[in-house]
Amino acid sequence: MKFPEGSFERTGTALGASPAARFECGVCWKVYDPEEGDPIAQVPAGTAFADLPDNWVCPGCEAARERFLLLPD
Repeated sequence: MKFPEGSFERTGTALGASPAARFECGVCWKVYDPEEGDPIAQVPAGTAFADLPDNWVCPGCEAARERFLLLPD
């Protein structure tokens, strides 16, 4: 999967983040945690950020995933 060039923030793919890395929405600050998945979008627990479906958006504000920031460990 490749994210658009010049996207708002770097993503898990661009940074080579681990599958367990957490990401925070740059709009509403909702955190995507792979251990929890996203029950609203029916994304199962254990799904890495880079493996989210292409049409996945923030469950808090519907921002595109390019708006997410990698959280430090």
